[in-house]
This record gives sequence, C-alpha cells and structure tokens, in this order.
Amino acid sequence: MTLEWMAWTMPTALFFITIALILISMTVWQIFSPSIERKGFLPISTTRGDRLFIGLLGSAYIHLAWIGLTDITLWAGFVIALVWMVVTMRWG
Repeated sequence: MTLEWMAWTMPTALFFITIALILISMTVWQIFSPSIERKGFLPISTTRGDRLFIGLLGSAYIHLAWIGLTDITLWAGFVIALVWMVVTMRWG
C-alpha cells in the first residue's frame, strides 16, 4: 500500500495561507477590539466574524457558479467575489 500525497500547487498553497492569515488577524483584532453585533444589509445581526464567514462562503459560491456557468476567465469571477467580500465586511 502506497501513500499518495496531495500535490500542492502554488495557488492552492497561497489560498490556504491567506485564509490562515485572515483568521489569525481576525482573532488578534477581536482580542484587542471586541466586536459588537450590528444590523447591516444582511437580514440578521452580525459580528465581524459572522460577516467574514458569510463573505467567504459567498465568495466560494460565486467562484463555483462562475466556473460552472461561464467560459470567461476566472479572474473576472475573482474580482466579483472580492467586491462581495468587501461589501459584506463593510456594510453587511
């Protein structure tokens, strides 16, 4: 029986490193400046962590829909997902 290791590409490694850095940054931010729930355009009251989760989940769905429904370069989908993330974090 042989073990197969996952072949990490640079984009994959950068993606997971970025997510880890975001989570560490949010943790440090929460420790030094605890967030309070607020109501934005989302139909629920959210904290920074809630908005981060919703933004990341929405970005994943945007990427999946982009890949599944268009033949346009993924960079355009990335820009849309990035805008979604910024809007969700700022006004969600």
